[in-house]
Amino acid sequence: MSVARAMRAFGWTDWVAVSEPRYLDGMLDVLKQHRSPEQSDAFVGTLRRVDTLAEAVAECSFVVGTTMRTLPGRPRFSTPQLVAEVAARGDASWALVFGPESHGLQDADLAQCHAMSFVPSDDAQPSLNLSQAVVVYAHALAGRAERASRALAGDALLRELEKVVAEGLWARAFPSAALPELFAPLLRAGLTEDEVRAWMKAWAPEP
Repeated sequence: MSVARAMRAFGWTDWVAVSEPRYLDGMLDVLKQHRSPEQSDAFVGTLRRVDTLAEAVAECSFVVGTTMRTLPGRPRFSTPQLVAEVAARGDASWALVFGPESHGLQDADLAQCHAMSFVPSDDAQPSLNLSQAVVVYAHALAGRAERASRALAGDALLRELEKVVAEGLWARAFPSAALPELFAPLLRAGLTEDEVRAWMKAWAPEP
């Protein structure tokens, strides 16, 4: 409920929960006990539920995971740096991914992200709870400079390219461990769908 309130305060309306149905049903039951039907609908009316993170970000050309951790080959932005990056890129559709309150984003989640972002904080308390983190990012991004949006390849198509690159490395007897480092620049490049398909054709193993 606090996350929904933070989003609405700064005009965020598109949010997706990667969750089992029963978990969200329980959340809605609690919400209805403390809010009128009108208030409940206003908080969660735009919420969409999916089973996997891949499904949630399939159409997003830039996927940013919020974490204090780092991942080899992935750029890492502080909150102010992310605001500048988003404004400079001008993606038509991008995603900011938050992990569960209990343990944050896990390795498999971070591997799905194109970049990492963190809120600069004191070493004595390096992390925020979920609703606090949403407030910080929503406030920072609400006033970002806008530029013309670009229709770039979504994450689902980028993951197809990643598989083709992996197959190409295998066919060339190149170490598969090099895939993250080689693929990271393609994630940063902001490729269009046509560019991704051209890369797929170039990387496809020879028959």
